[in-house]
Amino acid sequence: MAEASPILAVVGMRSEAALLPAGLRVVVSGGDPSRLRHLLEQAPDDIAGVLSFGIAGGLDPSLITGDLVVATRVRGPGGAYMADPVWSAALAQSCGARLGMVAGASAVVGEPARKRQLRAATGALVVDLETEAVAAFAAARKLPFAALRAVADTAEEVLPRSAAVGLTPDGRPAAGRVALALLRQPRELPALLVVARRSRTALEALGSAVQRAGPGFGPFR
Repeated sequence: MAEASPILAVVGMRSEAALLPAGLRVVVSGGDPSRLRHLLEQAPDDIAGVLSFGIAGGLDPSLITGDLVVATRVRGPGGAYMADPVWSAALAQSCGARLGMVAGASAVVGEPARKRQLRAATGALVVDLETEAVAAFAAARKLPFAALRAVADTAEEVLPRSAAVGLTPDGRPAAGRVALALLRQPRELPALLVVARRSRTALEALGSAVQRAGPGFGPFR
């Protein structure tokens, strides 16, 4: 099998970037799809593929926290895109991930009712804030792309509003904003603690996947 080519990895958080193999170029969106599109416009010309990597919200009720999903396609407000089938199949096999549709969203999808609606509209297994922008960028550059995501919140779990303000633009924890949100909605604290615990479980699953994948993080040709 050919040696993996240099790729650009796209994440939402610094904690996700820290799990990636050394040597990858990384873009951190801070959970902001608009900012991510701007950052991708500045990406170098010599990359050979793009990987969307990080945690996601579950849409398929059968998925539990820590389950891994590799995209076959991505569908979002901006359109639908096909992931590179060879790269995706190799990545899923090496990581022990499930292959399927990933939904893109412009904002956090936190209520079970909205998750059910998105699942019905797209057939997606999970939803995240980066993969659609990655897919659109890859299509514009005629590059292969893949997406590896780990489930954090499940389909029937509520994400508190305080969780949606939890990142700075460079993908670091925004403790001050979260604290302010909790002052306004103190009842969200137990749910926020659950979110933090489930996010750690998802990050651990991603870290294990990186170890299993080895050189499989590059596009195969």
